[in-house]
Amino acid sequence: MRTFDAIAAPHALAPIVSALRAAGCVFAEDEAQLLVAEAPDSESLVEWVDSRISGMPLEYILGWADFCGERIAVDPGVFVPRRRTELLVHQAVSLLRDRPSSPPPVVVDLCCGSGAVGTAIARLYPEAELHSADIDHAAVNCARRNVDAVGGRVYQGDLFAALPPGLHGRVRILAVNAPYVPTEAIRTMPPEARLYESRAALDGGDDGLDFHHRVAADALEWLLPDGHLLIETSRQQAGRTAGIVAGAGFTVCTVHSDELEGTVVVGSPQ
Repeated sequence: MRTFDAIAAPHALAPIVSALRAAGCVFAEDEAQLLVAEAPDSESLVEWVDSRISGMPLEYILGWADFCGERIAVDPGVFVPRRRTELLVHQAVSLLRDRPSSPPPVVVDLCCGSGAVGTAIARLYPEAELHSADIDHAAVNCARRNVDAVGGRVYQGDLFAALPPGLHGRVRILAVNAPYVPTEAIRTMPPEARLYESRAALDGGDDGLDFHHRVAADALEWLLPDGHLLIETSRQQAGRTAGIVAGAGFTVCTVHSDELEGTVVVGSPQ
């Protein structure tokens, strides 16, 4: 049995690694090092290890997630940014750099959660004018901590209804990481997501594509003629997401990264 002294002893990583590994943590050594480095005191370290063993996401315990090489503040219940979503950021920044513009390009991070996508884009492309939005109050509060730091604005509301009308026809990049897990598939997700993250941040409807339909249907009126709609999707759903976007009047390409295990559908106005 673990003891307070064994876990709290300075540099005693071994018992923490063993406890995390026994609990099923795939990256037990890395997580143990983070917990030891970030815990403010020995008592907190023990509490943090217990929380991780119980299944609480590491990001909720630490209060941040590593995303695109930077720390993104993450509050309990708010969707934890995944590494695969870095592909969405890279694609957006690549499109911005391909065609620099004046005035500064408007970037919208829709269904922003913690604000990770928009914040990362703004850090990599500081000239961007960032607007982020989410329907969830907790997510909006969390996003403000991240987005405010890069000079962006955050709004609460349902998809485009959250955005200022003045953005109509001005958006250069519309980056969307909306929920795309089919409702029935949520029960098969890892407990970290299924039990701790907001269901509203995961549930994409019967086939997982409800939000993709809604976003694609209204995106054109918000975009510049040379703007782009970027939607994260799964590799399995990519064909259907691409079909939805094409059906809404876009020329479509699909980008996949084996390294990040990410997939993004990019739509450009025809």
